[in-house]
Amino acid sequence: MKVRHVFRLTQRITQLSKIVRGRREVVSRLRSLIFRLTNRIKNLGKCSTMQPNLFTTMRSLKLIEGCKATQVYPSSSPPPPPSTGLREKLLQHLQDHFRVNSTRSKPSHTHQNAAVSLDSLLLPHGLPVSDLLEPHIDPSLRFVDSIEKLAEVHRRIENCPNHEKSEAFLEQCAIVRGLTDPKLFRRSLRSTRQHAVNVHTKVVLSSWLRYERREDELIGTTSMDCCGRNLGCPNMSLVSGYDPESVYNRCLCSRSETNDDVSECSTSEVDYDMSFCIGDEEVRCVRYKIASLSRPFKVMLYGGFRETRLSAINFALNGVSLEGMRAAEAFSRIHKVEIFPVNIVLELLTLANRFCCDELKAACDSYLSRLVKDLDDALLLIEYGLEEAAYLLVAACIQVFLRELPSSMRNPNVVKIFCSVEGRERLVLVGHGSFVLYLFLSQIAMEDDMTSNTTVMLLECLVEYAVEAWQKQVACHQLGAVMLERKEYKDAERWFSSAVEAGHVYSLVGVARSKFKRGHRYSAYKIMNSLISDCSATGWMHQERSLYCSGKEKLLDLDIATDLDPTLTFPYKFRAVSLSEESQFGAAVAELNKIMGFKVSPDCLEMRAWISIAMEDYEGALKDIRALLTLEPNFLMFNKKIHGDHMVELLRPLVQQWNQADCWMQLYDRWSSVDDIGSLAVVHHMLANDPGKSLLRFRQSLLLLRLNCQKAAMRSLRLARNHSKSEHERLVYEGWILYDTGHREEALAKAEESISIQRSFEAYFLKAYALADSALDPESSKYVIQLLEEALRCPSDGLRKGQALNNLGSVYVDCDKLDLAADCYTNALNIKHTRAHQGLARVYHLKHQRKWAYDEMTKLIEKARNNASAFEKRSEYCDREMAQSDLGMATLLDPLRTYPYRYRAAVLMDDHKETEAIEELSKALAFKPDLQLLHLRAAFYDSMGKSAEAIRDCEAALSLDPNHTDTIDLYNKAREPQP
Repeated sequence: MKVRHVFRLTQRITQLSKIVRGRREVVSRLRSLIFRLTNRIKNLGKCSTMQPNLFTTMRSLKLIEGCKATQVYPSSSPPPPPSTGLREKLLQHLQDHFRVNSTRSKPSHTHQNAAVSLDSLLLPHGLPVSDLLEPHIDPSLRFVDSIEKLAEVHRRIENCPNHEKSEAFLEQCAIVRGLTDPKLFRRSLRSTRQHAVNVHTKVVLSSWLRYERREDELIGTTSMDCCGRNLGCPNMSLVSGYDPESVYNRCLCSRSETNDDVSECSTSEVDYDMSFCIGDEEVRCVRYKIASLSRPFKVMLYGGFRETRLSAINFALNGVSLEGMRAAEAFSRIHKVEIFPVNIVLELLTLANRFCCDELKAACDSYLSRLVKDLDDALLLIEYGLEEAAYLLVAACIQVFLRELPSSMRNPNVVKIFCSVEGRERLVLVGHGSFVLYLFLSQIAMEDDMTSNTTVMLLECLVEYAVEAWQKQVACHQLGAVMLERKEYKDAERWFSSAVEAGHVYSLVGVARSKFKRGHRYSAYKIMNSLISDCSATGWMHQERSLYCSGKEKLLDLDIATDLDPTLTFPYKFRAVSLSEESQFGAAVAELNKIMGFKVSPDCLEMRAWISIAMEDYEGALKDIRALLTLEPNFLMFNKKIHGDHMVELLRPLVQQWNQADCWMQLYDRWSSVDDIGSLAVVHHMLANDPGKSLLRFRQSLLLLRLNCQKAAMRSLRLARNHSKSEHERLVYEGWILYDTGHREEALAKAEESISIQRSFEAYFLKAYALADSALDPESSKYVIQLLEEALRCPSDGLRKGQALNNLGSVYVDCDKLDLAADCYTNALNIKHTRAHQGLARVYHLKHQRKWAYDEMTKLIEKARNNASAFEKRSEYCDREMAQSDLGMATLLDPLRTYPYRYRAAVLMDDHKETEAIEELSKALAFKPDLQLLHLRAAFYDSMGKSAEAIRDCEAALSLDPNHTDTIDLYNKAREPQP
């Protein structure tokens, strides 16, 4: 009977360990059960033979590892021998913490218990579970055929009248928002603003442009204007009319505003012929001037009424004060309101509305709109503006609200204006309710807090303003995404279905996910299965269907998703977690490395750190977490429960400690080995010790640009500027910000101003870099060489001097000075600038030493951590078969590189395999709409006589870059009538 009871307890333990593995809340229950079980065993004299087997069963259940519980029988044995390692010290600390009086445990058990406790400390929420992973649903528009959609919107832009172009460009914004290049969205947004007609649209789009460039905004300087190159000028936004050339106009913010002299209001020579009586006072007026204010005044004074014959008219019952009437009389003569106090101008605005004085109202409206400077002014004056239907005043107030986003939407009064029924109705009446307004507001709200009630209200307003099909697609899809995030699955399904009805096929993913969350797994599977059958399959279709499959079918869908779109992160993450569940941690990290080689994202860095901790690679985990915090400083790890900074503090004692000198050596080594993530981690470590070091912030920005993290790079560059300790240094960083945002001439001016203050490596380097970014004539090349030589004479470290030598070698090559170029590259290699191998290979190639060029690139491949570009470049120095092999490896390491696809397609075309060539290009275009790929495919189609397809690809390419000359020429050629 007792043995049977023991067996039942064992079964109970097994059930609990399977159901609640890794959950700390049941640890105490497991402890209690194990304690009761072992006490029973001690009392069973007849069961001595089964005791080893029973404990073997318990060990096989992995209770300690699975539940992260502490040991049942802690040890009172002597402490383990002292250790000099940091990890052993922490383990010793944990052992002391968990040790209590007992005689049944062994020292090895204590060490195991401490190790388990360490894992519990570092992984308090356990490892991720593959069955709980889900891909993110993109709130932006996505399409089955993005090329056709880009071509379609280009045709609309080309064919619509000027006053509708802004709306067409806004649709283009919505389309390119879902693409990987943020510069495309910003360019489309600038075009939308450039072609805007009315003040309301200009205000919204100017504020949106300013928001998008917030990372490269400089604080405390007037050298970069507040306007984002005039299109963002707050005063220009308040000027109505279609003016696409306004980008070239002078910013109105620089215009000084002076009040008119009061002497203009002199009455010494005025010939008064009537007066208005208010109380006991009279306001003397000129009848015809008052009549000219409005038609009602003209009718009253000249229309045959009793007032026509009166020289004194009682005006006391019309709600106008004596000061207000005097101001109205003065305005009738001088037509200015700037000389009056604000309260009088507000009264004039009311009078103008009451008596239909259009000129007076316009003057008051314009003047009051210029007084709105901050949020307090806007909150006060918008009530007057809405009450009196003052269009410009309300526009100016809205502009302040939008320029203070997202903080302004935390003010309940602002939320009431935009979200309440009454507030929306008042905005519509004054002409300030629109789709573009709520598109901007909802976009910022989703970035700030996707699940807030404010976000929902703004999106519901967006739905109300949606008229065109694409607008309904955006509004309904985004509202569905928010409802899904809020776990309101029924509403999410409804909104996703509305988006599908409007024509957005990708929203079927949201419909399927909502059904899955409500327990209808098979229905979700059928939706995705039907979609894959009916449409050209895409990576996101197979990715979503994999959620509703299991076993080999799930893995097959994920493999197909990766093959169709290697940029999708979920398949890599799922495979990595599945491997880690089988304790294949090395293979799991290798799986994540595949995508991290060409697409660095916070979620993949977090996943790799998670797995590294599980395999006790604390140094690798710390490196990834530091890199992650560089991308997103406030990132919350492990299901958004632990701040990344806290994990850094936990992991620091477990790795080798570096002082600042050690860090510089580590940075030098990792920079030389082209280990960008490792370099980012070292810089993050150094900044923790010296957060105000602008030089380190600048290095950080260079690494982030290499990793194609534009937003984070601009943030680091801005911090470098803000932490500058000298004027000449600050000017250099301002110059780089200007250069990276497309303002080359202004960047050159900053570099020259910095050099005039103090000669420095970075100032000369910036000037040379900006000048070299164009087709150089011999004289210009000579000047760039002089600048780089001056830079090399200035103090700097090996990392930057290596870059300068590399650039100098490149200019020498362009000038056909190959020996001098080789010397530069060799000197750069001597100070470990590994990328100089590529330049030296180019020199050998130009000297017809192809084998040496190939060997030089092989050295780069062996040294560089990220070497996809090296494989691509080496392919130029070998025969076709070896080139195909190198380019295949380049595509495997980085599928986003387009040259390998273009090369393979060109080879196929040379072999008269047109269909295969088109397929090779289409494979890449399916996940990366690229200008060069589109242009080449259009040229192929044109050579095959397929004009319609060629025109479509040209239109899509011009949607990405409307000024690409080669594509424009091909487009015109393809549209010519065929003989």
